[in-house]
Amino acid sequence: MLAMLNEIHASGLQVDPFLGTQQLDAARRRLSELGLAKNAAHRQRVDAVIQVADHELRLGMIDEAIEHYAEARQTLPKIAGKLSDEDHQRYLFRIAVGYLRLAESENCVHCQTGESCILPISGGGQHGQKIGSEESIKVLEDLLELNPDHLAAKWILNIAAMTLGRYPHGVPDAYRIDPAKFSGEPFPRFTNVAKTLELATLSLSGGVIADDFTGDGAIDLVVSDWSTKGQIRLFVNDGNGAFKDQTQAAGLTGIYGGLNLVQADYDNDGHLDILVLRGAWRGSQGRHPNSLLRNDGNGRFTDVTFEVGLGDVHYPTQTAAWYDINNDGHLDLYIGNEDFPSQLFVNDGKGHFKDIAKRAGVTNDRYAKAVSWGDFNRDGYVDLYVSNYAAANRLYRNNGDETFTDVAGDLGVQGPLNGFAAWFWDFDNDGFLDIFASSYNMSVEDVAAPYFDLPVSGETACLYKGTADGTFKNVATEMGLVAAIDPMGANFGDLDNDGFLDFYLGTGYPAYESLMPNVMYHNRAGARFADVTFSGGFGHLQKGHGIAFADFRGAGENDIFIELGGAYPGDAFTNGYFLNPGFGNQSIRIKLRGSKSNRDGIGAKIQVEFTTDGKEQTVYRWINSGGSFGANPLIAHVGVGKAERIRQIKITWPATGEDTILKDVKVDGKLIVVTE
Repeated sequence: MLAMLNEIHASGLQVDPFLGTQQLDAARRRLSELGLAKNAAHRQRVDAVIQVADHELRLGMIDEAIEHYAEARQTLPKIAGKLSDEDHQRYLFRIAVGYLRLAESENCVHCQTGESCILPISGGGQHGQKIGSEESIKVLEDLLELNPDHLAAKWILNIAAMTLGRYPHGVPDAYRIDPAKFSGEPFPRFTNVAKTLELATLSLSGGVIADDFTGDGAIDLVVSDWSTKGQIRLFVNDGNGAFKDQTQAAGLTGIYGGLNLVQADYDNDGHLDILVLRGAWRGSQGRHPNSLLRNDGNGRFTDVTFEVGLGDVHYPTQTAAWYDINNDGHLDLYIGNEDFPSQLFVNDGKGHFKDIAKRAGVTNDRYAKAVSWGDFNRDGYVDLYVSNYAAANRLYRNNGDETFTDVAGDLGVQGPLNGFAAWFWDFDNDGFLDIFASSYNMSVEDVAAPYFDLPVSGETACLYKGTADGTFKNVATEMGLVAAIDPMGANFGDLDNDGFLDFYLGTGYPAYESLMPNVMYHNRAGARFADVTFSGGFGHLQKGHGIAFADFRGAGENDIFIELGGAYPGDAFTNGYFLNPGFGNQSIRIKLRGSKSNRDGIGAKIQVEFTTDGKEQTVYRWINSGGSFGANPLIAHVGVGKAERIRQIKITWPATGEDTILKDVKVDGKLIVVTE
């Protein structure tokens, strides 16, 4: 596998549409073939120069890109009469974005503080090196003179002004965002302490797993970088929330790439293994092998992809989920592929997988961006939701015989059309599984529109509330989920230990102008979701990918890790770790040990009953890794408010349907391990 990964990197240095140089080489040849002198007042030269600059910026050649943008900027006034208004605006906007990326590179990427890129930018997030933002503002002002309604330009102008400490007073009234738009509902502020914890590693987009890979009870981190030369990293937790890079010691050196990661103990040996998902977004050029990394239990991992039958064919993917589809106690695996047949690998219990997707009727044959398992109709067999981009989503009902039927159309859960992050959960604690399905419009204009009191034209997310009869109703609007957001990274967890699940969306699309805040929604007792992005300090502007909620410090509180960075080599960024300030509420953590069921009890239903503030409350959890991009620990973290004791914990095991009941459990912050 190591040799194959090195070969993929070498062969992709030119042709890879994101990482390769082929497009830049072609643009430079075109510029050279024009034979026009530098700064020649000729439209073809300006167009060619901007094309070269765009590709240089993509590859992180910022000095060269800025030199070419500067040339184009000087020449544009000389050829303005030869350009359409649309082309003139397009050129100016690309130049302005290039200058702003220079500002980000000089101030945020390498000199970042915990306040860097947190919207609204202030204090330590403001830039010391000012040239990039200053020049960007000048170009944006020229653009807005041509078109005062250019929404993306107004949005970027406000951000650039913030980096210089000139917002709001330094932004003209016609273009200024009302500062009240950056307030939101009150919420305690989380702080980004990734640099202090030495977790602020620089990378492109990637995934994260938070879980215990060493068996000591502390939650470790595995982080990936989708670059074909991006090293996977293992950070081992010392038990107190401090981390040490153990990548080399774990035998992971040379395991490159991976846009997403998900964990499972696939062989039931008591040690968590890692699945690495590769090749997403690259189309036919992205047929890279995934990796199954077996945890050998001695602190090291071995790549067993081909040995276990997962390496026969390679399709571009970024999403997969483990579950026991036939209740035999062994975890099976569904991999959602992009424009290729998706795969359903059944585990034979002897260390080998077989793809039965075609026979099972779940090849999907669409552009899968998220997959999630959940028994929505409570018949004892797990069902599958697949979120697709530019096609209807699917809900595959398990027929109980290793075949499935798509009932998404019958149940009205096919939207949104431009699907991305999606998952099963129970957001209102009624005991019935719900579905969150996001939309991915790839439009900074849709994100910016509400800040200027303009209507949103793009799709919004769907929140399908499950009912007792196995049907669904979209309640997104009444629950307050009305914004257009472009989430890739996405996960959920209980921020304040009130028993209700909150969720965090890591936003952005590959283009450099997609500076938009990552978004946090706080669950208000299942009645609505409140946007606490700005009050809680979560509005990081860099592109958000893998997200994990976990109690890393053993304090009974969920902190949040987010893997940050874009798809292009020039859009790398450092990861974030948001420290929970504490809410004064209690929690309990439940770890399962299956015997008839799979070892970690993936798919088990947990029901926790307690009294808090004089009110009886029931919380429902299903054991899984959470959302579809980033992985939480395979532990039920249940907030119980002010409760000192739990009246009852009921665990329904996935393979047998049998119940384990614990009564009168003291809430003392310790991890409870329950065996089947």
